[in-house]
Amino acid sequence: MLSSTRIAALAATLSLATTAAIAGAADYTFEPVTPEMKKGDDVILTVRLTNKQTGKPVADAVIFKTRIDMAPDGMADMESPVAPLPSKEPGTYAFKTDLPMAGRYQVTLSAKVQGEPETVTAKVIVKATK
Repeated sequence: MLSSTRIAALAATLSLATTAAIAGAADYTFEPVTPEMKKGDDVILTVRLTNKQTGKPVADAVIFKTRIDMAPDGMADMESPVAPLPSKEPGTYAFKTDLPMAGRYQVTLSAKVQGEPETVTAKVIVKATK
């Protein structure tokens, strides 16, 4: 027969397992740190990755795929090169890119978050001004 302490411990363990099982890639969001910047070459673009449930920044994610193009303005073929840069604070991820003309740019990101089996993907819109 199980003691009430063991039953409580088992219930707590099952509760934690259930919570972890329902967490998913949709529990994370990317957002631009600066949604509007001047057009030009070698622009620094920074995004923040946040856990929607806790509101806390997510550090140490591995961003393995990035793309920047002008899809929001109907020019998806106008793609710019992207180079990762060191992040300055936990949960932020910086990139160097070219924003050759004024308009809206779509930043597509794919990342792996520690402990999360699914890939976190997002499309973030930023605006380049003259």
